[in-house]
Amino acid sequence: MKKLNVVAVAVTYNPEIRELERLLAQLIRQVSEVIIVDNASANAALLRDTETSTAKALHWVFLQENCGIAAAHNTGIAEARRLGASHIALFDQDSEPADDMVSCLLAALERLEGMGHSVACVGPRYLDERQDNPPPFIRVSGLHLQRCACAHGDDIVAVDYLISSGSLIPMSALDKTGGMRSDFFIDYVDIEWGMRASSQGLQSYGVCAAGMRHNLGSQPLEFLGRKIPLHSPLRHYYHFRNAVLLYKEPWVRWNWKLVDGWRLCLKYIFYSLFARPRMAHWHKMTLGVWHGLLGKTGRFDGKT
Repeated sequence: MKKLNVVAVAVTYNPEIRELERLLAQLIRQVSEVIIVDNASANAALLRDTETSTAKALHWVFLQENCGIAAAHNTGIAEARRLGASHIALFDQDSEPADDMVSCLLAALERLEGMGHSVACVGPRYLDERQDNPPPFIRVSGLHLQRCACAHGDDIVAVDYLISSGSLIPMSALDKTGGMRSDFFIDYVDIEWGMRASSQGLQSYGVCAAGMRHNLGSQPLEFLGRKIPLHSPLRHYYHFRNAVLLYKEPWVRWNWKLVDGWRLCLKYIFYSLFARPRMAHWHKMTLGVWHGLLGKTGRFDGKT
């Protein structure tokens, strides 16, 4: 049996140092090695001096420019492959895994593979404390979006995709599916990879026993007693552009395109009306749709 060698890849961009130190302290206890890929942070000099008790387990990669989350993940994955990783655990800088998160994910993965399932990745149930409501795992069945809450603590839920942060990916799945789509830059990167893996016969799973704290977006927008995740206008540009780019892919299931496309239309209306500044959000979302239709990819250059 091949020896397990789990390597964590964390991507940073202007991180809050104490927050990053909490993440690294958790990761060092749970994985063999930690690779931090920094996307040309303004505080890169401070990151070089980040103190940890086991610095030998840390590997820093400082990029010369902000290449986006997908390219940074691919850089970290390549370094992890060089280190002989059997599995990759991806993390954002504002995530904090539970003490046993990685071991829970590994146990679930081994259970699934033992049952003969071809696994793309497994991921935790995350909690955004600003919302105090662990979001359910989701999947599309027919023309319906199914929200799969964890009825039991040991449930393992088949899903269409997982958020990248906290996901545990066998290197064999990356060998088959390929890396992250770097021309997306940011947003829909994890969705595109999960859907691509699914099209190649690999299934993603949410693991209810694995927990993680994670902040999704900016301060949530309160609406009718609910807290709705909110991003900046620029992030909405990438969100809408990359959604359209993904819908154009022939290997994406038609029913998934219809369900996700309907949700995208609702987001467009909602954020145009209620996200401030309204005009900035409307403009960036509209521009994103237009650029997606034109096939424009990569980092936003500020041009219309």
